[in-house]
Amino acid sequence: MTSEVRYCTTADGVRIAYSIEGEGPPLVGCPHIFESFGLEHLFPDLQRMRREGQAGHRVVRYDSRGTGLSQRDTDDLSHEAFVRDLEAVVQASGVERFALVATGFSGAAGIDYTTRHPELVDRLVLWGVVPRFSDVMPEGGLLGFAEFARTNWQLAAQAIADAGPGTRSEMSTTEAVGFGELIRESMTGEMAAKIVVQQLHTSDVRSLLSQVAVPTLVVESEITIRRGQAVAAAIPDARLFVRAGGDTSFVYANSRGAIEAMRSFLGAVDATAPEESTVVSHPGAFRTILFTDIVGHSKMMQRLGDAKGRDVLREHERLTRESLRQHGGVEIKTDGDSFMASFGSASSAVECAISMQRAFAEHSAAADEPLVVRMGLHAGEPIAEGGDLFGSSVIMAARIEARAAGGEILVSDVVRSLLSGKSFLFADRGEFEMKGFDDAVRLFEVRWQE
Repeated sequence: MTSEVRYCTTADGVRIAYSIEGEGPPLVGCPHIFESFGLEHLFPDLQRMRREGQAGHRVVRYDSRGTGLSQRDTDDLSHEAFVRDLEAVVQASGVERFALVATGFSGAAGIDYTTRHPELVDRLVLWGVVPRFSDVMPEGGLLGFAEFARTNWQLAAQAIADAGPGTRSEMSTTEAVGFGELIRESMTGEMAAKIVVQQLHTSDVRSLLSQVAVPTLVVESEITIRRGQAVAAAIPDARLFVRAGGDTSFVYANSRGAIEAMRSFLGAVDATAPEESTVVSHPGAFRTILFTDIVGHSKMMQRLGDAKGRDVLREHERLTRESLRQHGGVEIKTDGDSFMASFGSASSAVECAISMQRAFAEHSAAADEPLVVRMGLHAGEPIAEGGDLFGSSVIMAARIEARAAGGEILVSDVVRSLLSGKSFLFADRGEFEMKGFDDAVRLFEVRWQE
């Protein structure tokens, strides 16, 4: 449990428990609603995820009204009430410009708060959020669960812990039981029922998504990717990271890549943070792989000679690395005329590729020797070893790059799907047979000059 619990009062007179821990840039973490920061020790995976994802920050956390250490005897459990909780905590903590992390059902309150106070929120992370509460399940199912919670809260709480597709296969029995105990101890069954009923009828922020005016990272699971795509597509310039595993938000083994992507997005740097090589060497992390290659490199070196040719390569390296830094890319390796890079977000990867092509075009317009580069991208779960990436997803990205012409960016249908609804322009290049792969792959050209 945290070393110090503080209290503040909302505009409607409800007492909210919160804590402040750590040092660094401020970060406010919203609860999932069905848990308490004072009981995280019951579910070590959740505790570990919070600590790693928010390390290097001065973290403000709180329990929503009706739950955990906050006031439980309250009748207003509407969406507006949960926004008031967040407003009270931010004001009491004294943070002025901060990153906001909202998970699960608190995502709606986080989105609403950000549209009301864009001058306070620096960056927004939405982890498995549900913009409309009724999208969790049909209204009849939610009302049925509310009655279930009133009559048998112990079993209902465990049902919440087990609810995500694949959850039982991803968590041990001990972990699942601990998660259920955390939920059960965080509130009463009657309170859970009230929250469900009131949120069902009041929580819908879909119309506010287009008004979010701060950099946003959307983290979603493979199973619920369409929900994440819809959220990311509606928020201007949002990034989407797809994590491995099922719908549950709190399985550490399947969330390492997402934690790393969040840390990169938040710009966290501290002594306990993983080294960059550790970030990219985690097996199973869902990544977007980018390959680049200078067209006609060998002929250029023969024509210019080693010294002048190397000058061109240095400029190529400088422009490439500058774009990687700006878009959160991790350089895996380079041969001077080619690069392999990894990204936690497909959107960031394609934005980086476009940035590179525009930089190369600008250089070529002013230089004696043009830089003509082809690029290919694919997404998947590469195998990592010794700071390098291996596996079919890496091979596929290399194969796609080889299909591109100079100045082109080609992406697989997987990457195109991840960017559904975004502002990128694509041209369908058709299906191609790739050496070493049984099935043909549909490729798309990114129209970066339009």
